[in-house]
Amino acid sequence: MATDIQQIRNIGIIAHIDAGKTTTTERILFYAGETHRMGSVDEGTTVTDFDPEEAKRGITIYSAAISCKWQGYTVNIIDTPGHVDFTAEVERSLRVLDGGVVVFSAVEGVEAQSETVWRQADKYHVPRICFINKMDRIGAGFERVFNQISDRLRANPIAVQLPIGEGPITNPNGFRGVIDLIEMKAMYFDRESQGTKIDIQPIPEDEQLRAEEWRGKLIDAIALTDDEAFAIYDKTGDLPADQIIRVLRKAVVSSQIQAVFCGSSLDYIGVQPVLDAVIRYLPSPLDVPPVEGRNPNPKKADKVEVRKPSEKDPFCGLVFKIHADEHAELYFIRIYSGVLKSRSRMLNPRTGDKELVSQLWRVQADSREALDEATCGDIVGVIGPKDSVTGDTLCDQQNPILLEAITFPESVISMAIEPDSSADRKKLETTLKLMMKQDPTFTAKISEETGQTIISGMGELHLEIISKRMERDFHMKFRTHKPRVTYRETIPNKIDTEGKFDRQTGGTRQYAGITIGVEPVINEATLVVESKLKPNAIPPDSLEVLLNALRDELKGGGIVGYPLINVKVVLKDVDYREGETTEVALRAASADAMRRALQDGGAVLLEPIMKLEVVVPEDFVGNVTGDLNSRRAIIVNTEVRGNLVAITAEVALSKMFGYSNDVRSLSQGRASFSMEPLRYDVAINPPEM
Repeated sequence: MATDIQQIRNIGIIAHIDAGKTTTTERILFYAGETHRMGSVDEGTTVTDFDPEEAKRGITIYSAAISCKWQGYTVNIIDTPGHVDFTAEVERSLRVLDGGVVVFSAVEGVEAQSETVWRQADKYHVPRICFINKMDRIGAGFERVFNQISDRLRANPIAVQLPIGEGPITNPNGFRGVIDLIEMKAMYFDRESQGTKIDIQPIPEDEQLRAEEWRGKLIDAIALTDDEAFAIYDKTGDLPADQIIRVLRKAVVSSQIQAVFCGSSLDYIGVQPVLDAVIRYLPSPLDVPPVEGRNPNPKKADKVEVRKPSEKDPFCGLVFKIHADEHAELYFIRIYSGVLKSRSRMLNPRTGDKELVSQLWRVQADSREALDEATCGDIVGVIGPKDSVTGDTLCDQQNPILLEAITFPESVISMAIEPDSSADRKKLETTLKLMMKQDPTFTAKISEETGQTIISGMGELHLEIISKRMERDFHMKFRTHKPRVTYRETIPNKIDTEGKFDRQTGGTRQYAGITIGVEPVINEATLVVESKLKPNAIPPDSLEVLLNALRDELKGGGIVGYPLINVKVVLKDVDYREGETTEVALRAASADAMRRALQDGGAVLLEPIMKLEVVVPEDFVGNVTGDLNSRRAIIVNTEVRGNLVAITAEVALSKMFGYSNDVRSLSQGRASFSMEPLRYDVAINPPEM
C-alpha cells in the first residue's frame, strides 16, 4: 500500500568521520524494529557498512540507503561517509534529501569535515537537526560544542535537550540521561534492555534551575518566529508543549533554527528522541518547495518547468548514485513527482534518449525488495538505464524537464595504472569506465605525452579504496605507480596579445588576425571567454567559430600541458578579410594569440593547498607541529579540546603523501587528522618537466 506522502521523511545522517553516524543509524534501525540485533562498527557487523573495505577499516565509504518505520511514518535514511575523500557521496546525498541529522562528537566538537558537510547542506537548503553524541566520553562538553555550532558554523542552534551529567557513565557525575526541555522531564535509558526501556522521572533538583534557564532560551527564540506563539507567550509568560512543537517544526523546516539533541549512541542513550524529532521537526516532501528545472527544448530553454510532489504531476526523478558491478548497474533515483512503474520507458532530457526501467527495487543497504511502482517522495533503485550518469534527470517522455545537475569537486591527486598483461588492457578500460560512472570524483584518461593511463581522485585513501574494489569485485590484476599531484596553470598578470595566420596554399590565401586580452579571475577553476567586438565587425558564424576556438585553446591547457584555471580571455579586435578569412585561419590565429599570451604573460604553475586538521593529545603536540613545519605547513590555529589539541594548518598536497603513517608514529597512534582541498596556489617547488 502506498505511503501518504506527508508521512515520508527522507533524511541523511551526516558528520565528520568517527562522530558516530553509523552507530546512530544502527540504533535507529534496531529501535524501529528493522533489525533484531545491533551491529558494531568495530566488529564490522553494521547494516549500512556492508562493503568489505568498510567492515575492515571501520569507516563509511559508500552512502547507504535504508528505510524503517517509526510511529507510522516511513523514514528513508542515507548514512553518509565522514571522510573528505568520499565527499561526493555526501554531496549527491544532500542533493536529494529533505532533511538532515548532523552528528557531532561531544569531545571533538565541530571538526573540519563538520564544516564541509554543513556548507554542503546550506548549498542545497537542507533543514537539519543536531545530535551531540558521545556524551559519555572523557572530555565531553555539551555547552562547548553547542557554542561551536553557533560560532564556527554560523548557525542558530536551539537546545531541546540537556545532558544529565557528562563523561563516563561509571563516574559519579557521568552522563546518565537527558532532560526534555519541552515536557520538562528527565529520561533515563535502561542499559540492560539496550535502551528499549525508558524511565521518565522528574528533573533532578540540582538540574532544575539550569533546565529552566535553557527552556527560557528555547521559548524566547521560537516565540519571535511566530505571531500566535508570541501572543500566548506575551500573555502567559510560557508556551504549552504543543505550541513549542508546532513553532519549532516551522522554524526548523524553514532553516531558521537547528534543534539540538544529545546522547550516546554506543551506550543506547538518546536515540529514540532523535527519531521522534525526525518525525516532528524535519520536513516531508510536501514541506519543501516544488522542484524547478528548465525545458530541454532549445526553443523553450527560458521556460521554467515546475513539478509538485504529487502523483498527478508527470513523473520526474533525479539519478543521484550509481552502483556498478560486473553484472548490472543499480541506479538510485529520488522521485520528485508522479509515479514510476517497473517495465516502463522514461526520457533522459540531457541525452534525448529513452531509458528502460526494467526492474524497480526498494533498497535496504545490501538487500533489495522488488516493487511494481514507486511514487513521489520515494528513493528507489532502478535497473535498466544504459547511458544515464549521476546528476541526470529521468522524466515523462511527453513532459520533459531538466533538473539542476549535481556539481562535484575536482580531483586533486593522480597516479598511473597499467594491467599486468596486455591481454587485460581492454578489461581494465571497461572497469575504469564503470568506476567513473559510479564515482564522479574519480577520473581515468590516457596521457598524450606518455601513453599511460592516469587515474585521479580526492586523496590517497580514495584511490586505494577504488583499487581494492577493482581487485576484489572485478578480479583485475594491475600495477599502480606512486601518486602524484594534479597541478594547474594560470596567468598572473593582465596582458594583450595579437595572433596572426597568413598562408598561401595552392593559389589560395588564408588570413586572419586577432587581438585578445588575457587576465586572471578570482573564481576558482573558472575559464571565461567573451567578445568586445563592435556589432557586425565580422559575420556571426565567424564570431562563433572564433569564440569556440578560444574556448578550445583554454581547455587545451597551459605552457607545460596542465589544465588552465582562473583565466579570462576577451576578444578585442579582428582583422577580417572577405574571402580570405576562413575557419582554419581563425582557429590558427586563436592558437597563435593564446600561445603568445601564455608565454609573454608568464604562465605560472599552481598546486593544490589543503586545509589540514590534526587532533592530537597534548603530549605529542611538539612532535606534530615540528613535522608540519618540516613540510612547510602554515599553522593557522590551535584549539584546546579537553585533553586534546586541534591544530589547523594549510599545506601543499605534494608534502602530505604518506602522512597517515607518519602522524601515527609521531603520536603513538593516538592522533587523528582530516584534510580537504582549500585552494590552488603558486607551486614553490614545481615538478621537473
